Amino acid sequence: MKHVYRLELDDAKQMLEAAKEKSFDIGVLESICIVDDGGYPIAMERMDGARITGPQIAWNKAFTAAGHKRSTHLFNTAPNGPALPGNEAFGIQWSFEGKFAVFVGGFPIVVDDEVIGGVGLSGGNGEQDTKAGLAALQALAERLGPNGHEVVVEADIKR
Repeated sequence: MKHVYRLELDDAKQMLEAAKEKSFDIGVLESICIVDDGGYPIAMERMDGARITGPQIAWNKAFTAAGHKRSTHLFNTAPNGPALPGNEAFGIQWSFEGKFAVFVGGFPIVVDDEVIGGVGLSGGNGEQDTKAGLAALQALAERLGPNGHEVVVEADIKR
């Protein structure tokens, strides 16, 4: 039998707040979504003034990162990004009724080497979305670290 960790609402809220704080610091209005290991939202917020399309895009990114266990931008990173034309997963973004996101802004949440969810951000450019996403992961690392858990805090995550 395998022991499974699950994100809880308080974890997701802390991650969301850290991403919002970083977004304020860098001057970008983000939509942020934290999902469980099945890709379903635990917490989502669209900052005041952020684009109305942002929540769905953030959810798509978080869903993809959690479900496919990799940072979403890795699908299109040259030369071997699997979703690039001519590569093995070209067209994968049409999977799941177009919910599969293959661009920057989605990161799997990895605790003790297990993907337990995802975080997705929409509203900034790739660098801004990444900074806010890393802030969310760092907040979880600080929350769980004292209990002996390791959280991956990096942009290029692939499990």
